Amino acid sequence: MDTTAIAQLLEPYIQLDETRLRAISKYVDLLLKWNARMNLTAIRMPEEIIQRHFGESFFVANDLLAQGAVEDAIDLGSGAGFPGVPFALLAPQVRVTLIESNHKKATFLKELVFALGLANVEIFGDRAENYPKRASVVAMRAVESFDRTLPLAIRLVRPGGRIALMIGSAQVDAAMESATQIEWRDPVVVPGGHSRVLLVGAKPAKVE
Repeated sequence: MDTTAIAQLLEPYIQLDETRLRAISKYVDLLLKWNARMNLTAIRMPEEIIQRHFGESFFVANDLLAQGAVEDAIDLGSGAGFPGVPFALLAPQVRVTLIESNHKKATFLKELVFALGLANVEIFGDRAENYPKRASVVAMRAVESFDRTLPLAIRLVRPGGRIALMIGSAQVDAAMESATQIEWRDPVVVPGGHSRVLLVGAKPAKVE
């Protein structure tokens, strides 16, 4: 896809330089190629992929970086690489781990990271329960079953770190009630008119 068109589609979310726009173009081409063979995303139109996947992911990354220093980040259940890969593109100084237990999706992520030359990204192709490290930020997108997924995400957050959820506005109360030990801030509406919000919470420094 033409980088000028990509820039226009991303305008409500973020402004990016030409280098990042070219990386997004390459990313979309690779995603569409792989998506013809396996289900990486239900969204098929390149324009919608740019706005829904990239736009929302860059919006989240920008917000997290503006709210405080990020040393390292985990994208839990990365799938096709969102929001972790856009985060890594935006912030090359941050070490980003993509956790994806599905072998085929993990293989796609490895090819993607190689194609984009992202030296700050590693892929953990196993269950999150087996990941031995923690990070200052853990992000999840399209979250279901909070009772099961949130405790896992919270365990991966370093004490004093943050958890970021990209969820529907109707899910906010359930998320907050499932993790009362987290100090949640007010949800931020994600541009695009899809009733999506960014819900960020801090893990108290005394909580392991």
